[in-house]
Amino acid sequence: MKIKCIIIDDEALAISVIENHLKNFDHVEIVETFNNPLKAYRVLEQEKIDLIFLDINMPQMTGFAFIENLSYKPLIVITTAYREYAVKSFELNILDYLVKPIPFNRFLKTINKVYQQVYVSNKSADVSLQQEPHIFLKVNKKLIKINLNDILYIESLKDYIKVITTLGDYVVHKSLTAITEELPQSNFIRIHRSYTISINKVIALEGNTVEISNRKIPIGRNYVKQTKERIFNINNNNENNN
Repeated sequence: MKIKCIIIDDEALAISVIENHLKNFDHVEIVETFNNPLKAYRVLEQEKIDLIFLDINMPQMTGFAFIENLSYKPLIVITTAYREYAVKSFELNILDYLVKPIPFNRFLKTINKVYQQVYVSNKSADVSLQQEPHIFLKVNKKLIKINLNDILYIESLKDYIKVITTLGDYVVHKSLTAITEELPQSNFIRIHRSYTISINKVIALEGNTVEISNRKIPIGRNYVKQTKERIFNINNNNENNN
């Protein structure tokens, strides 16, 4: 099932940029684009929209007024040339805030956030939405789909990271902090300044190290308490569910 979105912006060029970015993601379908936000309400009444890319400064109605008049609230990503509206936007529980011109690498981070909301956090009974949660990583100018369940751990390599999975390793130009923020906190945790792990993949804990797939990974001194609490808590929950 595809994620259905609409784009609302009074500038044709801004709409075109988002359309071109979205061509890289098969799971996102653009239902319609609008240069007048008032006309978008019609589609929202007729069809279930999952995601809105929304400008703020528009002559007919501001993006804030548009949000306040929604009968239901899809995921909303603000797209604007102005940084000063960020605080007010997040007070309205938007998913992300993109400043124009929108570079693709920043847009990719937003799409990964969308995937986390739809495929991981969504508690809908629609099983098709919850199967194979994933993120996209840019590897050698190519977008690679990585299923979250395949990730074992992630290692920092200065300006790059190495994502170690059950299917292979991928080197990505991204910081460990950035990738950790994109992953669901329910199963991924940073345990060292150089490592983030999948808690479900831990097979042993010895001293201040965890073992994942025959690899011993150190736990940083500042991460020991939180790491052990999370690992033991998940293991206890798994035992209680069996």
